[in-house]
Amino acid sequence: MKLSEKKLLKKKEEIILSAVKIVNRKGYRGATMDEIAAELLMTKGSLYYYFKNKEDLIFQCHQMVLSQANEELQGHLNEMISNEEKLRRMIVTHIQYAIEEKETFNMIIKPDQTFSTEQLNPILLIRNEYAGLFDKVIREGIAKGEFTIGEPKIARMILLGSMNWIQQWYSPEGGKSMEELQEIYAEYLLKVVK
Repeated sequence: MKLSEKKLLKKKEEIILSAVKIVNRKGYRGATMDEIAAELLMTKGSLYYYFKNKEDLIFQCHQMVLSQANEELQGHLNEMISNEEKLRRMIVTHIQYAIEEKETFNMIIKPDQTFSTEQLNPILLIRNEYAGLFDKVIREGIAKGEFTIGEPKIARMILLGSMNWIQQWYSPEGGKSMEELQEIYAEYLLKVVK
């Protein structure tokens, strides 16, 4: 890769990271290209050198956050620990993303309401890969006798559905910290598969 290509990729990543922060602070609708440009001390027009429009930038933000989450979950699957511990760590990771990357990560729930038809397929592929990692650890846990659930896919939907709901009510000013909620969720959700 040429130096100019490396610089372009680095700048693009810098813009995406900045945009993720603004989207998580202001929401998808509230984040503007002007704010993203101002955060980076750029002009709004210069953003269009890197991205077609706001939708393209938001798509790439979501894709990056979801890809990072996938990598972390895959890392847990590769650890030499029980499937129960793998699933516990995956629950903790999911809740962290659901809270810390709330607005960007939240687009996973109804991607068809945010992304164009052209963008939807790549997002759905990453989303299905993400869900598939939960399926994999549940199936492996069943095969090794760690889990007794008869419907792995339904168990995964219960897990993800309950964890995604945290975005609707969690507040940093609430009675529990994120770490406390991660522990509580893991304790209760593991009972779903046992």
